Amino acid sequence: MLPYVAHDPRFQRLVIGHAVLETLADGCRWAEGPAYFAAGRYLIWSDIPNDRMMRFDETDASVSVFRSPSFNSNGNTTDREGRLVTCEHLTRRVTRTEHDGSVTVLADRYDGKRLNSPNDVVVKSDGSIWFSDPTYGIDSDYEGLQAVSEIGASNVYRIDSATGHVTRVLSDRVKPNGLAFSPDEATLYIADTGATHVDGLPATIWAYKAQGQTVGEASLFATCPEGLYDGFRCDVHGNIWTSAGRSVFCYAPDGTHLGTIPIGEIVANVCFGGQRRNRLYICGQTSLYSIYLNTRAAV
Repeated sequence: MLPYVAHDPRFQRLVIGHAVLETLADGCRWAEGPAYFAAGRYLIWSDIPNDRMMRFDETDASVSVFRSPSFNSNGNTTDREGRLVTCEHLTRRVTRTEHDGSVTVLADRYDGKRLNSPNDVVVKSDGSIWFSDPTYGIDSDYEGLQAVSEIGASNVYRIDSATGHVTRVLSDRVKPNGLAFSPDEATLYIADTGATHVDGLPATIWAYKAQGQTVGEASLFATCPEGLYDGFRCDVHGNIWTSAGRSVFCYAPDGTHLGTIPIGEIVANVCFGGQRRNRLYICGQTSLYSIYLNTRAAV
């Protein structure tokens, strides 16, 4: 049985017919935020309710605890110098782990008010850091600490690489969540998971025209038929590989749903890794999975 379903002939060129979906780790409560470190050939991901970050080593398939407590970390990525950038729910901040292991706080406030609970994060080629800030970490004590939002809205922010200044770049989504730039950085994609708070609101991904340090007009890119979109990544061709309910969907840059990889449990996020960056790591709710593809990471 094939581990995927093709909806468009273009998908066949992106997958490997005999590749299998592998389960690499289990025992998580809510796995999220995978980030791959090529120099060490390992993957870091968050287990939010268990207040820990996990590590998968490609060289021997071992799984270990990378950091505990993790302040209910969620989204992770690497910056242009190979450092870990992390969104923390409990401390309501974005941090960077330096090469010596020390932690630098990059952002914890906007306009003098505490952030809600930074969720997902991406680094642009100019070194700027873009992150979403919905309220999931302050909505209850399960993934953070329940509190009232000081900002009173869920936005997307940019941290300037030179000055560290935090600016708001997007404020028109209900609950902005996963985000990624297209390979040419002309488009910023944003998932809106506001259906968790607004009955009947569609689960969507929006495409914004990227304009230097901010964004321009938006267009609806995709609507999830069941469940939610959450985290996603682009491949070198500009295709979007996204969590979608209990599956991973692949969309072409024109918005065509090319194919589906059924996972069997809620999917939170994905990222590319492996020596050739052609291994898609998948964070399901309780487990970490992977599958090799016939495409690779955009960067």
